[in-house]
Amino acid sequence: MREALISVLLVEDHAFTRDGLRVAINFESGLRVVGEARSGEEALEVLARTVAAGTGPEVVVLDIGLPGMDGIETAARIKRLYPGLRIVMLTAHNLRAEVLAAMGSGADAYCLKSAEPELLLLAIRAAAAGSAYLDPQIAHHILGSIRAPSPGPSPLTERETEVLRLIADGLGNKEIAAQLEISVSTVKFHIQDILQKLSATDRTQAAVKALRQGLL
Repeated sequence: MREALISVLLVEDHAFTRDGLRVAINFESGLRVVGEARSGEEALEVLARTVAAGTGPEVVVLDIGLPGMDGIETAARIKRLYPGLRIVMLTAHNLRAEVLAAMGSGADAYCLKSAEPELLLLAIRAAAAGSAYLDPQIAHHILGSIRAPSPGPSPLTERETEVLRLIADGLGNKEIAAQLEISVSTVKFHIQDILQKLSATDRTQAAVKALRQGLL
């Protein structure tokens, strides 16, 4: 059976960077750039046209440092107009405030431009699958900067804590399953329990809450 394509809208104002991203994405089996834009305003125009035609993308790869309307505002508008559309935010920096602002805008994944292409491709696939993703360098920087209080009794089991620690390190479900030698379905089961126990809406929020509460 032929692998279903994940369609991508690429939003990047620098032509050289945009060309490189397009090549990397199109070279990957199962991914295809179906549209490009140089600004947030142009991205919204492309989305309006393609969604109306039934050819809209599944994932938007969005530069945070766009001219005019920046990536954070663009992401927020996209999420308001197209809640089911997934967004991978690209940045040259791992500044904590910038990352948290991007998360607040509704971005599903966050990746450094300096990262290896494999990480961006992983972020796109994770976002398309409905998962949150943080570049490991960003996760280490952000989560490591949170000073946790003295931990109280943890609501998490030892195994759930192991799973959450690997999530904080930026690993996906398959990688967690391989490292802990358990099935992917078991990982998903643990994540559901973790989200419920921590009253978190997604993996990233769970990891941040656990750090703040001193559970990791």
